[in-house]
Amino acid sequence: MLKPIKIKEDLFYLGVNDRTKALFENLWTLPKGVSYNSYLICDDKTALIETVDICYSDVFLQKLETALAGKSLDYLVINHMEPDHSGSIGLLRTKYPNVQIVGNKRTIEMVNGFYGINAGTNIINEGDQLSLGKYNLVFYLTPMVHWPETMMTYETTDKVLFSGDAFGTFGALDGGITDAQMHPEKYFNEMVRYYSNIVGKFGSPVQKALEKLAPLDINYICSTHGPIWTIKEEINRVVSLYDKLSRYEGDNGVVIAYGSMYGNTEQMAEVIATELAQQGVKDIVMHNVSKSSQSYILRDIFKYKGLIVGSPTYNNKLFPEIEYLLSKIEGRDIKNRYFGYFGSFTWAGAAVKRLAQFAEDVKFEIVGTPVEMKQAMQPDKYEEAIELAKAMAEKIK
Repeated sequence: MLKPIKIKEDLFYLGVNDRTKALFENLWTLPKGVSYNSYLICDDKTALIETVDICYSDVFLQKLETALAGKSLDYLVINHMEPDHSGSIGLLRTKYPNVQIVGNKRTIEMVNGFYGINAGTNIINEGDQLSLGKYNLVFYLTPMVHWPETMMTYETTDKVLFSGDAFGTFGALDGGITDAQMHPEKYFNEMVRYYSNIVGKFGSPVQKALEKLAPLDINYICSTHGPIWTIKEEINRVVSLYDKLSRYEGDNGVVIAYGSMYGNTEQMAEVIATELAQQGVKDIVMHNVSKSSQSYILRDIFKYKGLIVGSPTYNNKLFPEIEYLLSKIEGRDIKNRYFGYFGSFTWAGAAVKRLAQFAEDVKFEIVGTPVEMKQAMQPDKYEEAIELAKAMAEKIK
């Protein structure tokens, strides 16, 4: 039987690791798994913060029973209702029928909608408090980070922020659960990938949430995915990363995302990448969209200021995987990117026109002159590709 892990006095970690699921939300690859984090505060009154995915409810409920050590479960605080966190609520209520469910108005509506529970619920508002005895909980509503009901819970005595999905990462926890128990560096790229794919569209709500949290002194960030952040420098880094990402501020690098059926469009991508390097751009990431997972391409687009997209014409449209990528970019309302583009065709060109329309729709700043190649690479198109790279390098530098 797995046991709960003590984070500090009276605070226990009841989370579980999912190393089986291939796709998060049935969309985003999970090569290193994911954790579903749940926490228990044991005081005069006990408070559980979140549950876990129903697939792991048996392990979770065993950990909870052990951590309670014979005490009753008084409260379940729900910061976020997505089923990977709320999935065990129904079973929890069956085992602990007297537990009071604490959430905001939208949360309680969803509890009823998902699980048919409408009794024993307590609706809280912004700034409301719940005393457990020694420990006191304060609630902060953070709608659209990244669902409309999301909120965060701050424990005032030990200064613990239970942040819901905010500040979370992909990646299971390999033994250690806090940043102090591991080398946390490996989780930061996964935090960017998590943010860009899950939270990415909601930059403005994230900014509002950060403003709301700014006055708080935080010693622990307990997210629903990934490590618990306890080292001050790491906490500051995590918050700063969210601030940067939600402002859509990219580093001085370039992402080249291209589709290619027979290698001709890929040749243009290679010429552009080589010239970018010749011009002194050191952060260059190339993605063949037929091979790279979309989640990694989006991560890198959030990381870097420059984006160059190339596509052959396919059925008088864009290459399908490029079209899919552009819809993902547009759906995340990414801002402040420099955009270049190129395309190819055999007998009738359409890709470059459609890339131009995309740039206009998302209001990216177009850099350089688009390159459109008929059939195979010719000397003039080679030079045009070099000029596009030079223009992007000048912007980036």
